[in-house]
Amino acid sequence: MGRKMWLADPGERIQSGHTVDKDKGSGPEDGASYREIRMWEARQAPDGTDLVRTVAYPERPLPPGGLDEYRKARKQGSRSIVLWADPHRERKLATVVTRTASKGCPATYDVVDGSGAPLGSIVREPAARGGRIRTRWTVQQTGRPAAVGHKGHPFWWVVWWLIWPVQLALAFLSILGGGAAARTPRRTKWRIDGETVLDWHDGGYEFQLSLLADWWDERLVAALVALEESHESRLGDAWDNASH
Repeated sequence: MGRKMWLADPGERIQSGHTVDKDKGSGPEDGASYREIRMWEARQAPDGTDLVRTVAYPERPLPPGGLDEYRKARKQGSRSIVLWADPHRERKLATVVTRTASKGCPATYDVVDGSGAPLGSIVREPAARGGRIRTRWTVQQTGRPAAVGHKGHPFWWVVWWLIWPVQLALAFLSILGGGAAARTPRRTKWRIDGETVLDWHDGGYEFQLSLLADWWDERLVAALVALEESHESRLGDAWDNASH
Protein backbone atom coordinates (compact mmCIF):
# COMPACT_ATOMS: atom_id res chain seq x y z
CA MET A 1 0.00 0.00 0.00
CA GLY A 2 1.06 3.62 -0.36
CA ARG A 3 2.74 3.25 -3.77
CA LYS A 4 2.66 5.89 -6.52
CA MET A 5 3.92 5.45 -10.08
CA TRP A 6 4.53 7.94 -12.89
CA LEU A 7 6.32 8.47 -16.20
CA ALA A 8 9.34 10.66 -15.45
CA ASP A 9 10.52 13.41 -17.75
CA PRO A 10 14.12 13.01 -18.93
CA GLY A 11 16.51 14.83 -16.60
CA GLU A 12 14.00 15.56 -13.87
CA ARG A 13 15.41 15.68 -10.37
CA ILE A 14 12.39 16.20 -8.14
CA GLN A 15 9.04 14.40 -8.26
CA SER A 16 6.16 15.53 -6.06
CA GLY A 17 8.56 16.87 -3.45
CA HIS A 18 10.57 13.62 -3.27
CA THR A 19 14.28 13.75 -4.01
CA VAL A 20 15.41 11.47 -6.82
CA ASP A 21 18.87 10.15 -7.72
CA LYS A 22 20.90 13.25 -8.58
CA ASP A 23 23.68 11.21 -10.18
CA LYS A 24 21.55 10.00 -13.10
CA GLY A 25 22.22 11.49 -16.50
CA SER A 26 19.55 13.67 -18.10
CA GLY A 27 19.63 12.07 -21.52
CA PRO A 28 20.54 8.95 -23.47
CA GLU A 29 24.13 7.70 -23.23
CA ASP A 30 25.50 5.13 -25.70
CA GLY A 31 22.00 4.49 -27.00
CA ALA A 32 20.58 3.77 -23.56
CA SER A 33 16.85 4.16 -22.96
CA TYR A 34 16.30 7.36 -21.00
CA ARG A 35 12.58 7.50 -20.23
CA GLU A 36 11.70 6.05 -16.84
CA ILE A 37 8.63 4.90 -14.99
CA ARG A 38 9.32 5.63 -11.34
CA MET A 39 7.69 4.66 -8.08
CA TRP A 40 7.47 6.31 -4.69
CA GLU A 41 6.75 4.09 -1.72
CA ALA A 42 5.40 5.07 1.68
CA ARG A 43 8.62 4.14 3.44
CA GLN A 44 12.07 5.64 3.77
CA ALA A 45 15.49 4.56 2.58
CA PRO A 46 18.19 3.82 5.17
CA ASP A 47 19.49 7.39 4.91
CA GLY A 48 16.06 8.77 5.87
CA THR A 49 15.06 10.04 2.42
CA ASP A 50 11.85 9.01 0.67
CA LEU A 51 12.27 5.89 -1.42
CA VAL A 52 11.95 6.58 -5.15
CA ARG A 53 13.07 3.91 -7.59
CA THR A 54 12.89 3.19 -11.29
CA VAL A 55 10.42 0.43 -12.09
CA ALA A 56 10.89 0.25 -15.85
CA TYR A 57 12.33 1.93 -18.91
CA PRO A 58 9.55 2.26 -21.51
CA GLU A 59 10.39 2.19 -25.19
CA ARG A 60 8.40 2.47 -28.39
CA PRO A 61 9.74 -0.12 -30.87
CA LEU A 62 9.21 1.01 -34.45
CA PRO A 63 7.80 -1.19 -37.23
CA PRO A 64 9.69 -1.76 -40.51
CA GLY A 65 8.13 1.41 -41.92
CA GLY A 66 9.68 3.51 -39.17
CA LEU A 67 8.13 6.41 -37.25
CA ASP A 68 5.68 7.39 -39.99
CA GLU A 69 4.25 3.88 -40.08
CA TYR A 70 3.98 3.80 -36.30
CA ARG A 71 2.16 7.14 -36.23
CA LYS A 72 -0.33 5.90 -38.82
CA ALA A 73 -1.05 2.84 -36.69
CA ARG A 74 -1.32 4.80 -33.44
CA LYS A 75 -3.97 7.05 -35.00
CA GLN A 76 -6.09 3.91 -35.21
CA GLY A 77 -5.50 3.26 -31.50
CA SER A 78 -2.65 0.78 -31.90
CA ARG A 79 0.29 0.90 -29.47
CA SER A 80 3.55 -1.03 -29.19
CA ILE A 81 5.48 -0.67 -25.92
CA VAL A 82 8.35 -2.56 -24.32
CA LEU A 83 9.22 -2.15 -20.65
CA TRP A 84 12.87 -2.83 -19.87
CA ALA A 85 14.38 -3.58 -16.47
CA ASP A 86 17.50 -1.59 -17.32
CA PRO A 87 18.41 1.29 -19.64
CA HIS A 88 20.65 -0.92 -21.81
CA ARG A 89 17.82 -3.32 -22.67
CA GLU A 90 19.42 -6.41 -21.16
CA ARG A 91 16.25 -7.73 -19.52
CA LYS A 92 12.67 -7.31 -20.72
CA LEU A 93 10.05 -6.83 -18.00
CA ALA A 94 6.90 -6.71 -20.10
CA THR A 95 5.51 -5.99 -23.54
CA VAL A 96 2.28 -4.25 -24.51
CA VAL A 97 0.77 -5.77 -27.65
CA THR A 98 -2.30 -4.42 -29.42
CA ARG A 99 -4.89 -7.17 -29.81
CA THR A 100 -7.56 -5.08 -31.56
CA ALA A 101 -7.77 -1.39 -32.47
CA SER A 102 -9.50 0.83 -35.01
CA LYS A 103 -10.18 4.55 -35.03
CA GLY A 104 -13.08 5.57 -32.80
CA CYS A 105 -13.56 2.02 -31.47
CA PRO A 106 -12.42 0.25 -28.30
CA ALA A 107 -8.79 -0.86 -28.28
CA THR A 108 -7.60 -3.93 -26.39
CA TYR A 109 -4.01 -4.32 -25.27
CA ASP A 110 -2.45 -7.51 -23.93
CA VAL A 111 0.40 -7.24 -21.43
CA VAL A 112 2.83 -10.14 -21.21
CA ASP A 113 5.99 -10.67 -19.18
CA GLY A 114 9.50 -11.18 -20.49
CA SER A 115 8.82 -14.83 -21.30
CA GLY A 116 5.49 -14.13 -23.00
CA ALA A 117 3.26 -15.23 -20.10
CA PRO A 118 0.10 -13.08 -19.70
CA LEU A 119 0.09 -10.44 -16.98
CA GLY A 120 -3.31 -9.02 -17.88
CA SER A 121 -5.19 -6.87 -20.37
CA ILE A 122 -6.12 -3.21 -20.72
CA VAL A 123 -9.10 -1.94 -22.72
CA ARG A 124 -9.62 1.69 -23.70
CA GLU A 125 -13.09 2.68 -24.90
CA PRO A 126 -13.16 6.24 -26.32
CA ALA A 127 -15.66 8.86 -25.25
CA ALA A 128 -18.78 9.74 -27.24
CA ARG A 129 -19.10 6.21 -28.57
CA GLY A 130 -21.60 3.48 -27.75
CA GLY A 131 -23.52 5.71 -25.34
CA ARG A 132 -20.38 6.55 -23.33
CA ILE A 133 -19.86 10.19 -22.37
CA ARG A 134 -16.38 9.69 -20.91
CA THR A 135 -13.45 7.51 -21.93
CA ARG A 136 -13.53 4.19 -20.07
CA TRP A 137 -10.48 2.17 -19.11
CA THR A 138 -10.73 -1.44 -17.96
CA VAL A 139 -7.71 -3.12 -16.39
CA GLN A 140 -7.70 -6.82 -15.59
CA GLN A 141 -4.76 -8.51 -13.94
CA THR A 142 -4.54 -12.23 -14.59
CA GLY A 143 -6.43 -14.05 -11.84
CA ARG A 144 -8.13 -10.88 -10.55
CA PRO A 145 -11.48 -9.15 -11.24
CA ALA A 146 -11.57 -6.35 -13.81
CA ALA A 147 -11.17 -2.79 -12.53
CA VAL A 148 -13.13 -0.10 -14.39
CA GLY A 149 -12.41 3.63 -14.46
CA HIS A 150 -13.82 6.65 -16.30
CA LYS A 151 -11.68 9.60 -17.39
CA GLY A 152 -12.44 12.87 -15.62
CA HIS A 153 -15.12 13.77 -13.09
CA PRO A 154 -18.45 14.86 -14.68
CA PHE A 155 -18.28 18.24 -12.85
CA TRP A 156 -14.90 19.11 -14.34
CA TRP A 157 -16.07 18.11 -17.80
CA VAL A 158 -18.90 20.63 -17.45
CA VAL A 159 -16.39 23.28 -16.40
CA TRP A 160 -14.13 22.33 -19.30
CA TRP A 161 -16.83 22.91 -21.90
CA LEU A 162 -17.95 26.15 -20.25
CA ILE A 163 -14.46 27.60 -20.61
CA TRP A 164 -13.71 26.00 -23.97
CA PRO A 165 -12.77 29.34 -25.64
CA VAL A 166 -10.16 29.88 -22.93
CA GLN A 167 -8.78 26.39 -23.50
CA LEU A 168 -8.44 27.12 -27.20
CA ALA A 169 -6.46 30.26 -26.38
CA LEU A 170 -4.17 28.28 -24.09
CA ALA A 171 -3.62 25.72 -26.80
CA PHE A 172 -2.71 28.47 -29.27
CA LEU A 173 -0.25 30.00 -26.80
CA SER A 174 1.31 26.61 -26.12
CA ILE A 175 1.94 26.16 -29.85
CA LEU A 176 3.68 29.53 -29.94
CA GLY A 177 5.73 28.53 -26.90
CA GLY A 178 4.23 31.14 -24.65
CA GLY A 179 1.81 29.16 -22.51
CA ALA A 180 0.95 25.83 -20.95
CA ALA A 181 -0.73 23.15 -23.02
CA ALA A 182 -4.47 22.89 -22.47
CA ARG A 183 -5.65 19.50 -21.27
CA THR A 184 -8.99 17.85 -20.75
CA PRO A 185 -9.94 16.47 -17.30
CA ARG A 186 -7.79 13.39 -16.74
CA ARG A 187 -8.33 12.03 -13.24
CA THR A 188 -9.45 8.40 -13.34
CA LYS A 189 -10.42 6.12 -10.48
CA TRP A 190 -10.60 2.39 -11.09
CA ARG A 191 -13.03 0.46 -8.91
CA ILE A 192 -13.86 -3.15 -8.19
CA ASP A 193 -17.23 -3.68 -6.48
CA GLY A 194 -17.28 -0.02 -5.45
CA GLU A 195 -13.76 -0.05 -3.95
CA THR A 196 -11.15 2.23 -5.51
CA VAL A 197 -8.04 0.19 -6.34
CA LEU A 198 -6.20 2.64 -8.64
CA ASP A 199 -6.24 6.44 -8.82
CA TRP A 200 -4.72 8.40 -11.74
CA HIS A 201 -4.44 11.95 -10.43
CA ASP A 202 -2.45 15.18 -10.43
CA GLY A 203 0.50 14.82 -8.09
CA GLY A 204 1.34 18.52 -8.13
CA TYR A 205 4.14 18.22 -10.69
CA GLU A 206 3.00 15.32 -12.85
CA PHE A 207 0.13 12.89 -13.15
CA GLN A 208 0.73 9.77 -11.11
CA LEU A 209 -1.03 6.48 -10.45
CA SER A 210 -1.68 5.52 -6.84
CA LEU A 211 -1.86 1.77 -6.21
CA LEU A 212 -4.54 1.38 -3.54
CA ALA A 213 -4.44 -2.41 -3.38
CA ASP A 214 -1.31 -4.36 -2.49
CA TRP A 215 -1.88 -7.17 -5.01
CA TRP A 216 -1.19 -5.19 -8.16
CA ASP A 217 1.65 -6.47 -10.34
CA GLU A 218 3.98 -3.51 -10.89
CA ARG A 219 4.67 -4.58 -14.47
CA LEU A 220 0.98 -4.37 -15.43
CA VAL A 221 0.58 -1.03 -13.65
CA ALA A 222 3.69 0.33 -15.39
CA ALA A 223 2.13 -0.71 -18.71
CA LEU A 224 -1.03 1.17 -17.77
CA VAL A 225 0.98 4.32 -16.97
CA ALA A 226 2.76 4.08 -20.32
CA LEU A 227 -0.56 3.62 -22.15
CA GLU A 228 -2.26 6.46 -20.27
CA GLU A 229 0.54 8.84 -21.17
CA SER A 230 0.45 7.66 -24.79
CA HIS A 231 -3.24 8.60 -25.01
CA GLU A 232 -2.78 12.23 -23.99
CA SER A 233 -5.36 14.72 -25.16
CA ARG A 234 -4.73 15.92 -28.69
CA LEU A 235 -3.93 19.25 -27.00
CA GLY A 236 -1.11 17.61 -25.04
CA ASP A 237 2.08 15.74 -25.87
CA ALA A 238 2.31 11.95 -25.95
CA TRP A 239 5.71 10.42 -25.25
CA ASP A 240 5.37 7.70 -27.89
CA ASN A 241 4.57 10.23 -30.62
CA ALA A 242 7.89 12.05 -30.21
CA SER A 243 10.44 12.06 -33.00
CA HIS A 244 13.09 10.47 -30.75
